[in-house]
Amino acid sequence: MRFVMMYKPARPETALFSPQQMAKLGQMCAEMAQAGVMLNSEGLQPSAKGARVRLSNGKVTVTDGPFAEAKELIAGINVIQANSKAEAIELAKRFIDVAGDGETEIRQVYEPSDFNL
Repeated sequence: MRFVMMYKPARPETALFSPQQMAKLGQMCAEMAQAGVMLNSEGLQPSAKGARVRLSNGKVTVTDGPFAEAKELIAGINVIQANSKAEAIELAKRFIDVAGDGETEIRQVYEPSDFNL
């Protein structure tokens, strides 16, 4: 099963990781990739460089960042391979222990077999 982990840090989104923390994250991601559980890992630039596109009642609106609700901002995503939700949770615990205070949302990715294709 594939899962997406979305990391929402407790720190301001403009606060970058220290070189030591980046090294620890890099080492952990490399170990997870070598073990076959980390399929992809990406950090996201601040919301000030982004936009939100919304469709409501047939009308499209675009809102440029930065966005006010900092607690909902996603700082990075990881795509992982796990045998179960419980295993994905354990991998997320390992990741957040290195990434720092905040939360990581875990969502399972649909597979073609989920649609009887």
